Amino acid sequence: MYLLTGPTGFIGRHIAQALSTNGASGVMIVRAAPGNSASAYSGFRWHVVGDINSQTDWQPALHGVQTVVHCAARAHVMRENAADALAAYREVNVAGTLRLARLAAAAGVKRFVFMSSIGVNGNQTSVPFDEAAAPHPHDTYAVSKLEAELALLALAAQTGMEVVIIRPPLVYGPGAPGNFASLVRWVQRGLPLPLGAVHNQRSFVALDNLVSLVLLCADRARSPQAANQVFVVSDGEDVSTSTLLRKVGLAAGRPSRLLPVPASWLRAGSSLLGKRAVADRLLGNLQVDATKARTLLGWQPVVTMDEQLAKMFEHKD
Repeated sequence: MYLLTGPTGFIGRHIAQALSTNGASGVMIVRAAPGNSASAYSGFRWHVVGDINSQTDWQPALHGVQTVVHCAARAHVMRENAADALAAYREVNVAGTLRLARLAAAAGVKRFVFMSSIGVNGNQTSVPFDEAAAPHPHDTYAVSKLEAELALLALAAQTGMEVVIIRPPLVYGPGAPGNFASLVRWVQRGLPLPLGAVHNQRSFVALDNLVSLVLLCADRARSPQAANQVFVVSDGEDVSTSTLLRKVGLAAGRPSRLLPVPASWLRAGSSLLGKRAVADRLLGNLQVDATKARTLLGWQPVVTMDEQLAKMFEHKD
């Protein structure tokens, strides 16, 4: 029996669909009752907890649960209005997570799968990040995720509840939000982009690939070796920003209009405009080595980048 948080989010709803399709059962946690509350996923029921923080009452939802998959979080806020952003992230992502984990351990939950972020390691690489790479969180969100990871592993040592931590890079697929959605819109609108001479290397993870790893790690019988481990994950198919845009254009049936502007010019311009963080995401390297998941768990990606991109334009979420 599973407990899933964040089942209405981009990643969480696809995990919910996969669990239900596979015949699993349990509880899906939401902060407010969904509009279609009468039609929860087959085998699952909704449970409303309100805000996630250090006081959230999880106990009524934990009865009989064997595995928790925790996807809910305070994610990147584009227009931050909290007076203390780090404190706001910590209240949800650290205190809220630890509150759930402590009550889960007390209720006899066997495994706790935590969705973290590759941002825990940093936002640029000279050599690919793997699980042995020293953490170097680059923003307040990533700091809160690292603190949650450390607290969970300490709790696992104290209680015996198994913890599995997954750190994905940028996730793409049907309904992808944020930076990836912006890239797709640029290509679909046929806007000329000055990124044709960008030859960086970045790792991504297809939504279907991430979901397959989460389901593997959530199944103790299939993945006993995952207990108390950290996994980074990627497609294993690193591409440049320019290659990614061409692939998106091909999948969308739109020409990618890429102008060959030198990356050094783009960096200089972005610095002048105060957009250095945007330039880092578009021009920098961020590579992930997911060898551990493949060798320790026998996990393999279930789709290629081209296949996942094609699915994005088959679905209209």
